Amino acid sequence: QVQLVESGGGLVQAGGSLRVSCAASGRTFSPSRMGWYRQAPGKEREFVAAIWWSGGSTSYADSVKGRFTISRDNAKNTVYLQMNNLKPEDTAVYYCKGTIGAMTYWGQGTQVTVSS
Repeated sequence: QVQLVESGGGLVQAGGSLRVSCAASGRTFSPSRMGWYRQAPGKEREFVAAIWWSGGSTSYADSVKGRFTISRDNAKNTVYLQMNNLKPEDTAVYYCKGTIGAMTYWGQGTQVTVSS
């Protein structure tokens, strides 16, 4: 069993920065892909960014391109999301998702609130 634990969320003013982390524990961790998703109140969960674990290729939603950066630390089994130039519309619960073979794992989420 794999556990994903997010941390680093909080309250920040518009234009500010935050970095959220997702640490994996449990069985030998060898995902094919790790991703960040977010869900704002009253809205569906949406894709934010993803990184392929072995090669490091990345993918971003258009709404965050140029502002957010996803990265990983293989040795620490941790994936990060650096968020710069935050906007009020980035306010949401941010979830980490891991894909290992046919299995998908989600973290519990971390709240990010951007004030105007």
